[in-house]
Amino acid sequence: MSRRAVRHPVQACQARTTLGTLLAHELATPVEDLVRHFVVQMLGDTQPLGVLFYGSGLRGGVGEDTLLDFYIIVERQADWPRSFLARQCNAILPPNVEYHEQSVNGQGMRAKVAILTLAQFRKLTGFATYDTTLWARFSQPSRLVWLRDIQAAGRIGACIMQAHVTAARWAALLGPEQGTPAAFWERLYANTYAAELRVEKNGRSGSIVEAWPHRYEALLQPCWALTGIEVTKTGEELRPVLPNHEREAGKRAWAVRVTLGRPLNILRLCKAAFTFAGGARYAAWKIRRHSGISIEVSPFAEKHPLLAAPPVLFRLWRRGLFRRR
Repeated sequence: MSRRAVRHPVQACQARTTLGTLLAHELATPVEDLVRHFVVQMLGDTQPLGVLFYGSGLRGGVGEDTLLDFYIIVERQADWPRSFLARQCNAILPPNVEYHEQSVNGQGMRAKVAILTLAQFRKLTGFATYDTTLWARFSQPSRLVWLRDIQAAGRIGACIMQAHVTAARWAALLGPEQGTPAAFWERLYANTYAAELRVEKNGRSGSIVEAWPHRYEALLQPCWALTGIEVTKTGEELRPVLPNHEREAGKRAWAVRVTLGRPLNILRLCKAAFTFAGGARYAAWKIRRHSGISIEVSPFAEKHPLLAAPPVLFRLWRRGLFRRR
């Protein structure tokens, strides 16, 4: 599908200013000190472009059993310490994921951390990408909790804005012909979850929007203006003006993304078996959290989690974890 021309340059300029202001304020909103200290300890001497915080820890706060979610944005693959194989895998099929544990002010904290270069971030938040994961994730609230400098903040912020514009354009193509802003966003997230290999509770897409209803309402029209989509309004409901052929082309393009979405995620899971740094500790934490069984992670298991897995699984079987209840 060709990119829509922006028909009203003045409106687009105003929309860009409005959207940029809203998102810059959101990215700069302070987070809990525990989160900031965790990031500083995790980074050590490394100097990425920035660190984005998102997910359940942002939505619900940091509790004793919270798994924090971060994206580390780097200039080059070599800017984050890991093996040559991990860097090459991240270059071919991003992102790589790592598990980190830190003690902050005497409190044990843990995080799932994904690594991307800025170029990958820019590509994966664009409309042309076949991978729906990243732009869908970063059209939701996030915080820039660490940045190298003001220039890095601007470059990362531009990708965040692009993610929102991409999401809003798909929301117009896949959403109702007319509806409230919430209806468009909810339909969009329902479609993105269906395109990914993810198990989510019913109503998950609605709960995302319900947590920040005014945010999503404020963002939709500026995003549409930047893609040249005109809007008519009836009461609280919006109607994006789209010709039928464009809607049909959008649905065909989305069907391709649905077809590719699950294989992409399966490939990432397979890759994670060899590149998920800290994966053994992450698995041990998940087992303790869900079963109460503590697994000691040896240096061998840390380095070779696949080889160490069978004895652990046998122990869990002996404890009755896999038996029907």
